[in-house]
Amino acid sequence: MALPWLESLSGWGVSAAAAAETGPGATAFPQRFGVFFMGNGISPNNWSAQGDGAEMQLSKTLSPLEPLKGKLNVIHGLFNKTATGQGIHPAMTGQLLSGAQISKGAIIHSGISVDQMIARHVGQNTLQPSMVLACEQPMSGYHESNFSNAYSSHISWENADSPVPNEMYPSLAFDSLFGNGGSQRNLSVLDRVKDHATKLERKISATDKGKLDEYLSSVRDVEKSIERMRADKDKAETRARDKGQPMFTMKRPENGLPEDLRDHARLMCDIIALGFQTDKTRVASLLLARDLSALYYPFLGLKEAHHGLSHNATSDGYESISRFHVSQLAYLAKRLDEMPEGEGSVLDNTCLMFISNMWTGTGHDNRKVPVLTVGGLGGTLKTGRSLNYLEAGDEKRKLCSLYLGITDRMGLGLNHFGDADTRLVGL
Repeated sequence: MALPWLESLSGWGVSAAAAAETGPGATAFPQRFGVFFMGNGISPNNWSAQGDGAEMQLSKTLSPLEPLKGKLNVIHGLFNKTATGQGIHPAMTGQLLSGAQISKGAIIHSGISVDQMIARHVGQNTLQPSMVLACEQPMSGYHESNFSNAYSSHISWENADSPVPNEMYPSLAFDSLFGNGGSQRNLSVLDRVKDHATKLERKISATDKGKLDEYLSSVRDVEKSIERMRADKDKAETRARDKGQPMFTMKRPENGLPEDLRDHARLMCDIIALGFQTDKTRVASLLLARDLSALYYPFLGLKEAHHGLSHNATSDGYESISRFHVSQLAYLAKRLDEMPEGEGSVLDNTCLMFISNMWTGTGHDNRKVPVLTVGGLGGTLKTGRSLNYLEAGDEKRKLCSLYLGITDRMGLGLNHFGDADTRLVGL
């Protein structure tokens, strides 16, 4: 069980004093990158930002980010040219994070996604190169456009031929983070480190003791929820075995996934937060709702599934779906911002990016896509801005130019990525 940053201890190869002096922009602290994906577009009439900094005015869908708008960038008008004119849905998603040309037919082919490119560079410094999580099961088969539905189901690609498998079960994601294997699954991770924690408390400052207590309490809260969900998953495995039916063919909650999407999404965010706080991983992606999503939102008073509702993207119902998913980004960003790291917070050393594969599901329009970033990435990324590239010309509004700008700030120094060899101007 790894510790968060504590001022009393040396960490990440530098002294605590040096780290504290350099503050939130210090290279002493690890930089993290996270991606949130919501398929089928957003509610276009309710997605906008005007002004900068404290004066920024956010639209209804973006309102959950109001407390964080000083650390927010709303980026308008970017697009992925290789995903246009190829058909709807899978062709708009398979290269969203890579800018690669995808293939029709039985053999899938895309390109390494930006999160995995970053993981190759920074993952050698962590126990887990990346976390690839999802709140919705993938699809099989083919879309009517003759593109594989695998493109709609995965945003993270290890290489051109292999999407990274999505981890959908919070209990397995948690176990992976804390090394819960074999008999360890039935033991509280806090019980296993209790003696070490007691000894550590005698050596650290009063401030750090408060941080440690808060961290351990946070882990315990997540662990309690995980214990319930692990039991549900074990029951589902027994049920599937008795029926001779694979779990992936079963619907939630019969398949052991949380029945309430709110619980599922929050737990996945909590797990990412712990991974970033303890430097177990520096890269994560969370597929909240895949393309062609079949998720339901009874807690929003909606009876139709996500994909069907996206065809009326300007409706109040679909706006509430868009706002719900933005609120998950806000939840994780707030958690990270409440985690002290030097003179700043974990969020100050992170870039969280929210993106969808199209602007609106009403017309399946992906000539521009919604993009948000939260966090300053170690002081290298200016925040509190609304940026509009729609009229800049196609060569100057590429998604991959944004990715190049982010990878530069994380030390990759790539000559090109996807379909871009220039950085996004003004980032």
